[in-house]
Amino acid sequence: MNIEVFRNYGITKPYVTEHFPFDKTTLVFKVADKMFALSSLKQWENGTPTVNLKCNPEKAIALRKQFEGVQPGYHMNKKHWNTITINTSDVDEKLLLQFIDESYQLVVQSFSKKKQKEMGFL
Repeated sequence: MNIEVFRNYGITKPYVTEHFPFDKTTLVFKVADKMFALSSLKQWENGTPTVNLKCNPEKAIALRKQFEGVQPGYHMNKKHWNTITINTSDVDEKLLLQFIDESYQLVVQSFSKKKQKEMGFL
């Protein structure tokens, strides 16, 4: 996967915006102002990109045991976030896209039912 595929996949989801709240090189995707994915652009340039994604706490532990490329979230709440190594890990592109979808859904599901309905998710 390259940065264009990652960015295009994330930004096309409903209500997603991209930001650089931490610095000029950390790309953050938010759905309705809540973060669901972030990645350092410097890492993409260096050839060892990672992406931080939200994950259900129980599933996060299981994924870390199953995949070498899934580690506790770097500089994140390790209970709720995983860091996935891209292109050099045992996590293929299809699986990574699935993880992105799950992260997005976790954030959407955290919204009140009223907000989900207003946004067209219900």
